[in-house]
Amino acid sequence: MNSLRTYEQKRRFDQTPEPKPEKKHGESRRRFVVQKHRARNLHYDFRLEADGVLKSWAVPKGLSPNPKVKRLAMAVEDHPLDYADFEGVIPEGQYGGGTVMVWDRGTYEPENGEQIGALIKKGELKVKLKGKKLKGSWVLVRTGDRNWLLIKHRDRHASEDELTETSPRSVLTQRTLAEIASQEGGNVEKAASGDPRSLSRRKKAMRRS
Repeated sequence: MNSLRTYEQKRRFDQTPEPKPEKKHGESRRRFVVQKHRARNLHYDFRLEADGVLKSWAVPKGLSPNPKVKRLAMAVEDHPLDYADFEGVIPEGQYGGGTVMVWDRGTYEPENGEQIGALIKKGELKVKLKGKKLKGSWVLVRTGDRNWLLIKHRDRHASEDELTETSPRSVLTQRTLAEIASQEGGNVEKAASGDPRSLSRRKKAMRRS
C-alpha cells in the first residue's frame, strides 16, 4: 500500500511548490519537524520520520512544553521526507493554501519501542525531541479515530513558557510568517494574522515611521 497516495491525491504538483510524493527507504535519520501553517486556520504540523515517510499530526494550538497542558493533535496523511525542508507559500485555491514556516526541527529518539509504525497503530508513542526549540520527552496518545493528545513529560526541559509566542520565527531563515508571504508572493495580511500580536504591531509602527 502506498502511504503517500492520499498526499498525492490532494495536491496538483504543477501548481504547488510542495515536494512530489516519494517514499525513501534506507536507515531512518529519525528527524522531526514542526511546521507553522497559516492556511484557513493557523495550526502547527508535527512530523516524525519513520518507514520512509513523515508521520504527521496537525496541532491547532502548537506544542506546549508545559506538562499540565494537553494539546489536541489530529492525525493527517503521511508526507514525503523532503517536506521536512519545505518553507514557503502554497497558492490560494490549492489544498492547504497559505504560508508555511519551518518553526522547529531536529532529531528524536523513541522511548517505548523501535517500531514507530506499530506504536502509532497501538495508539501510544513516546519520543525524546532534540530540536532547537523543543527538547525532552513527549507522549502521543490516541483518544479516537484521528484524535490524539500530545503531552510534555515532566523533565528538566518542562516549562510554562509559551514557545509559540516567545519563539515565533523560522529556524531555517529567521523569518516570520508575514515575511515569508511578502518575499514569496503570498497573502501578507493573512499570514501576519498568524504572527504574535507584538510582531504585527511592530511592523505597523515601522510602516508609519
